[in-house]
Amino acid sequence: MTPFTQNDQDYLAERFQILENHIVHSSKIALLKIQSWKFAMRTPEVGSNYQQAAEAMVRESLLSVVPNSFVLCEEGYYMSPTDN
Repeated sequence: MTPFTQNDQDYLAERFQILENHIVHSSKIALLKIQSWKFAMRTPEVGSNYQQAAEAMVRESLLSVVPNSFVLCEEGYYMSPTDN
């Protein structure tokens, strides 16, 4: 009798594809935010309120600091530290 072994290849491939799609989507959003900020800074006709809002958007979303403990928690380090 052959021992039962679980094959997680399908799950891992699907999980990889989901994460890859998420990264691509996030990258597109970040690029659009940067382009919007560059446009606001280059165009003098754009009001100063829009320029300040665009700069705040970039600072709050792209230049925010994330603590190490948050990253470790999101990656599941604290759930099973022996596996790491």
